[in-house]
Amino acid sequence: MGPMSRRSILRLMGAAAVAGPLGGVSRAFAAREKELNILCWEGYNSAQVLDPFRAAKGATVKAESLTNDPTMINRLRAGETNVWDLINVNNPWARKVMAPAGLIKPLPRETFEPFFDKMLPAFKAPYRWAMSDDGKDLLGMAQRFGPYSFVVNTDKVSRATAEEQGWNLFNDPKLAGRYGILESDDWNVFDIFLTAGINPFVAHSDADFKAFEDTAVRIFKGAKMIGDIATMNQALISGEIDLHFTGGTYSVSPARADGYPNLRAITPLKGPIAGKGGVSWIEITSTVNNPALSSLAHEFLKYVQQPEVAHTVAFAEGTFNPVAQMGNPDCFKLFSKDELDAIQWDSLEEEMSRSAEYDIVPDYDKALEIMLGAKRQRG
Repeated sequence: MGPMSRRSILRLMGAAAVAGPLGGVSRAFAAREKELNILCWEGYNSAQVLDPFRAAKGATVKAESLTNDPTMINRLRAGETNVWDLINVNNPWARKVMAPAGLIKPLPRETFEPFFDKMLPAFKAPYRWAMSDDGKDLLGMAQRFGPYSFVVNTDKVSRATAEEQGWNLFNDPKLAGRYGILESDDWNVFDIFLTAGINPFVAHSDADFKAFEDTAVRIFKGAKMIGDIATMNQALISGEIDLHFTGGTYSVSPARADGYPNLRAITPLKGPIAGKGGVSWIEITSTVNNPALSSLAHEFLKYVQQPEVAHTVAFAEGTFNPVAQMGNPDCFKLFSKDELDAIQWDSLEEEMSRSAEYDIVPDYDKALEIMLGAKRQRG
C-alpha cells in the first residue's frame, strides 16, 4: 500500500469519530484530555512547576528533559510526534526547522499574542523567533533566556579584563592549565569559531576550518578539565580553575545563588558576529503536530505565563535564568535581590545587546567532527 495522503487520513479520522465513543480515534482524544507529555530542557520537568498544574487539572503530566536541541527534534522526526504535546528548544529551531518540516502546530494568535505584551521589551509581538518566516503563524512562546559565552572567577581574572580580551583569553598560552571546558557540543563549536575570530553562523571556507581545527586542538590541550556545570562551578569555587570555556548565567547562577558572587558570566565587548562577541539563547515552547494533541498543551502554555509560575520556572531546580515574563511588574516583584544578583540582572540588558542570537551553524556536522577529533587528541 502506498503512502496515504493527508486528505485520506482526515477521511479515516472522520469515519472513526462517527463510529461513536468506542472508535479508536475518539478514544485516543478522550484519553488525552487528562494527559500531557513535554519534551524539554530541565526546569519544566521540575515538580515545582508541574505538580500545581497536575493538581489543578487532575492530569498525568510527563516531562522528559534533554540538553541538546537536535536530539529532541530528531525524536520527533523519528515518529514521536504522536507521543509529545509540547517541545521546548532554543530559538531558531521552531522557525527554521520544525515548522518547515511540519513537526509543530501554530498557536492561535488571538489567544497567545496578548501574553507578549507583558513580556520584556525585546519580546514584544510579533517576536521574530516565535513567528514563521512569512510572519503569519505564531509558532511558540518565549520564556527563559540569557547570554552564554564563558565564566570567570573575578578574584583571578577581572571582569574588565575578561570583557575586553574576550575570547582571546583562551588564545593566551599563559592560561593553559588554568581553565576548564563545559561539556556542550553545540556551544563549544560556536565558541571555538569565536575564539578563532570567525562567525559561527555562516558557511565556512577551507581556511576557516583550518583555523577552527588549530584553535580546537589548542583549546582542548590547554584545558585543565572537561566536565558538567556542577564540576565547573566546584572547580571555580575550590580554585582548581580560574575560568571556564562556554558558560553563562545559565551555568554559573547556582554558584552565585550559593554565595559566590565573584563567579561571573562574561560577555565579550566585541567579536566577529557583526561586531558582537557573545551569543544568547532564548527558549521557545511549541505545540507538537500530534494528531491527538492534548487539550492541556494550550492550558500549560497559559499556565507558565502566570507571574508566580514564571518566577518558579526561572528558579526551578538545576539552573536559574531570567524569563521574558519579568516585563510584567507582577512577575518582577517576586524576584528577591539575591535572585536578581544570581542571574546578573544588573548587566543583563547590556550583555544581551552585545550578544548575537543563537542560530544554526550551516556546516555544523563537519565542525563537530573536527572538534571531537581535537577532544580525542587530549588522550
